[in-house]
Amino acid sequence: MKLAEGLIQRVDVQKRLRETEKRLERIAVAQEGDTPAEDPQELLHQLSRLYEELHSLICRINRTNCTVEEDGTSLADMLAQRDLLQKKQATWREIAQAGTVTLARHSSREVRFVSTIPVADLQRQADGYAQNYRELDTRIQRLNWTSDLLD
Repeated sequence: MKLAEGLIQRVDVQKRLRETEKRLERIAVAQEGDTPAEDPQELLHQLSRLYEELHSLICRINRTNCTVEEDGTSLADMLAQRDLLQKKQATWREIAQAGTVTLARHSSREVRFVSTIPVADLQRQADGYAQNYRELDTRIQRLNWTSDLLD
């Protein structure tokens, strides 16, 4: 199985966990004398199996991410770098947005606001982070589809 398939499977298990939890919540209490639509013990058993499956997948994915390398950089390090690029891009865009003066003055007596930060430079930096993110994400996706998921 390829790493990308393991990641897809992890998402599926997480979705099934949420669904099973909701099903359990719906039948957790029943009116005295009524029988719930599903067996709570069976659902609890399913929930335990799903958590075991999720644990196994997470461990295998983590081992693979730490082992797979490209140009001397592990996939785990690339993932961390990608996350930081995404956060930096969002932060720089938010700061640039905050520094953009959009308040209209109706008379010369109103207070004038001016930007205290280099909005255009921050926007260019955010664009650079976005481009670096896309390039790194492409490398990561390629590795996901070409690397085998470790046991």
